[in-house]
Amino acid sequence: MGRKKRPWQDVDYVLSYFGDTLHGARKDYYSYVEAGLDQGRRNELTGGGLIRSLGGCSEVRKYGLKGQGHIKSDERILGESDFVADVLSNANEKFDRKYELKRLGYDIDRIAARVAEIYEIGVDDIYLKGKQQKRVKVRSLFCFWAVRELGISLTELARRLGISVPGVGYSVDRGETIARENAYQLI
Repeated sequence: MGRKKRPWQDVDYVLSYFGDTLHGARKDYYSYVEAGLDQGRRNELTGGGLIRSLGGCSEVRKYGLKGQGHIKSDERILGESDFVADVLSNANEKFDRKYELKRLGYDIDRIAARVAEIYEIGVDDIYLKGKQQKRVKVRSLFCFWAVRELGISLTELARRLGISVPGVGYSVDRGETIARENAYQLI
């Protein structure tokens, strides 16, 4: 929908199926997705991976592809072998990072302490409500590190901070920008 850029998404290709103009294509794509939601979970659209996209293991054997190099697959990911490998590699890096941080004693309280140190405030100030510019920045950086580094759920943070789940999501995005622009590092 144009709200977030992801290098792995080919937006133009997908939208080309829905219209000639960007605005019209986005509108029609949105309607298409909305109509699909009414259909609920469909087993034929669950999973993915190269083997599934070829029709399953029996089809791979039928076409003699099994002995022609390694085919990387994962039923949760739809895409060619290289794409699946990249997604899994990225997931493993995040998984490894999360557990390395936990091994080093990082938890939500330690993240709060680090953010408080950066902004020279008390840890309790992170949990205070308010929309002052500094408080928004503090909470955004806190949400970014909690979600992206430790894997804390948006729901858990929303409960702790007394804000909505979408509010936490927006904070994570703002926090990512804040961390990047100021070169803030958790450790």
